[in-house]
Amino acid sequence: MERIHGRKEEIALLHQLRKSYKSEFVAVYGRRRVGKTFLIREAFDGNFSFQLSGVANVGMKQHLQNFHTAFLRYNFVNPPSTPPTDWFEAFNRLSLALEGTAAEKKIIFLDELPWLGTPQSNFIPALEYFWNSWASARRDVLLIVCGSAASWIINQLINNRGGLHNRVTERIYLKPFTLFETETFLKARGAIYDRYQLLELYMVMGGIPFYLESIQTNRSVAQNIDRLFFAEGGLLSGEYINLYRSLFRKYEKHTTIVEVLSKKAAGMTRNEIIRASQLPNGGSTTQILEELEHSGFIRRYYAFGKGKRDGIYQLIDPFTLFYLSFVKDSKAQSAGTWLAQLDSPKWQAWSGYAFESICWYHIDFIKKHLGIAAVYTEISTWRSQKSQPGAQIDIVIDRKDKVINLCEIKFTTKAFTISKAYADNLQNKLMAFRVETNTRKTLFTTMIAANGLSDNAYARQIVQDVLDINALFD
Repeated sequence: MERIHGRKEEIALLHQLRKSYKSEFVAVYGRRRVGKTFLIREAFDGNFSFQLSGVANVGMKQHLQNFHTAFLRYNFVNPPSTPPTDWFEAFNRLSLALEGTAAEKKIIFLDELPWLGTPQSNFIPALEYFWNSWASARRDVLLIVCGSAASWIINQLINNRGGLHNRVTERIYLKPFTLFETETFLKARGAIYDRYQLLELYMVMGGIPFYLESIQTNRSVAQNIDRLFFAEGGLLSGEYINLYRSLFRKYEKHTTIVEVLSKKAAGMTRNEIIRASQLPNGGSTTQILEELEHSGFIRRYYAFGKGKRDGIYQLIDPFTLFYLSFVKDSKAQSAGTWLAQLDSPKWQAWSGYAFESICWYHIDFIKKHLGIAAVYTEISTWRSQKSQPGAQIDIVIDRKDKVINLCEIKFTTKAFTISKAYADNLQNKLMAFRVETNTRKTLFTTMIAANGLSDNAYARQIVQDVLDINALFD
């Protein structure tokens, strides 16, 4: 059995960089538990010229001791007997030692880099000097740095305004698995779940490999959810705080924002978030929003026809949404807890929100099944400013070929049936959209229904395209 599934593009890129005619500086980032370290170790089969991993909540002295221990492990000639006194000395030792090796490509892997860069440690200036004065002048260095704090990687390295400006030669943003990758991953582990069950599992924990590895494939999806989240000592019952604490130094403000966003499926503007969270209206809140966005917990999107000043923030991380909806403040610790929630008003609200977020994440799959993968599109949402009752479109696919797909998203446990009242509501939405946006493009109504659409006169009359969950897998 393969040890790694998916990630074909990322692995191919890393192998290509290994053969590069020049030295390469690669930044790999993505949220915690997404498999960054595993990807890099598997891509190179653990054959590094030097590897060091940062540790949370320790100071520079301990990190330098860890550097020394790692240095001795690689059996360099005449290693010093004591740890370096600072990062400049550490990187100088490393460059001198690597010059004495015969490796065709000297692969250096620095894992959890944000933890190495502790305040007042001068880690970044030392890394800058190491790269600019030694590694970049050679042709045989592949420096790979990795971290879960995506915003730190972006701000300190990729968007660095000092000596590391434009020094990162390649970046890899490692995203969670898609539904197809999740299906492949679990099948390789012996799972025989159908796609509805896989979707339910994905709505709970997303495509995070570490979480998926905890699935017992001889148990039902509901049993696994009970065991991981609601049983006493469940593996993921305490993951929420650990997740945010590991990524953000002042994580309480980050969790305040995601908890506010979890209560409004359509998302909130920055001003609405500030009012609801009571956080200050300043740069610090903007930074928190950017950090959450870079780390993949929230997204910022724009309503159809609106500019960048009108951005709306929405919680999109399935695990966080599920935890805040059902686990936080729950006292349940018995078998059957999850099944007891099914079809409850809380479950219906959560499932609709979660399924819509997953559709957004798989928008390229949706475009493929609509036959417009090669057509330039702009993706947005829309909410009426005038109609009574209110009208909104879940996903608007504005196409260059003078067509707009207005996507209605429905998560139900069986095929969705369009009633006369719902058909009238759809017609009113289309009319409101055309009038308020003043568009002259052709409008197609697209239904994305988890278990398909019942065939009746209303469906045939008003719907141009129907997609079910299979469109999100293939």
